[in-house]
Amino acid sequence: MPDLLASWTRGEHTEGDLTFSTYRKGSGPGVIVIHEIPGPTPKVIAFCEELVAAGYTVVQPHLFGRIGEPQTLLPTLRTLANVCVRAEFTKIALGRTAPIATWLRSLARALHADVGGPGVGALGMCFTGGFALAMMVDPAVAAPVLAQPAAPFAISPRRARDVNLSPDDLAVVQQRAAEGCQVLGLQYPSDPMTGSRFDTLSRALGDAFLRVDLPGKGHGTVTEHRSQLAVDAVLDFFAARLH
Repeated sequence: MPDLLASWTRGEHTEGDLTFSTYRKGSGPGVIVIHEIPGPTPKVIAFCEELVAAGYTVVQPHLFGRIGEPQTLLPTLRTLANVCVRAEFTKIALGRTAPIATWLRSLARALHADVGGPGVGALGMCFTGGFALAMMVDPAVAAPVLAQPAAPFAISPRRARDVNLSPDDLAVVQQRAAEGCQVLGLQYPSDPMTGSRFDTLSRALGDAFLRVDLPGKGHGTVTEHRSQLAVDAVLDFFAARLH
């Protein structure tokens, strides 16, 4: 398997008792891309390369899974089994912010301090989609993108509506949205994994939630079932918010 991150600079970031590897490349405003399950797949890395080419300093934290494995059944099941026993991630609980958000906010502050500008972008996808929203609690994050957010797992109507935030964090997000920080959301409307949480966000954030419902069917909006409409929306959003 080729080393798809050979041209990226490996580092580490620690916050509290959590340490994860990071991979960085590019120049310009900062963007943190949080990979989906099963990990930093070839299509996730390819999307990150597009952001680098568009003029961003991209940081990929490696939170779980094996680098470069495709999004096939065996790696997905293996990673799910690992994620489900780790306390830093929420899977089922309602009205709770994933503990990993504290680490991700710290990473955003460090990147912003390094590259400057109005703030950094944060994009989460699928299982990590809601993490970008949780990062918005920190003012260092100026451009949060939720690509097909799928946690907590939408196994009931209540969980399908939940946006993976504590009430206190949701209040901060709403305040920042009222002050002008927009949130971009991408989904295929027929995707059962995203549930009805985009409706929740539309009610909670009003016009600050920029909802993109893509034509057709699929799940991975910028990766496995890539939509150029979704990719263009991300590039336009980052250009407007980070330059």
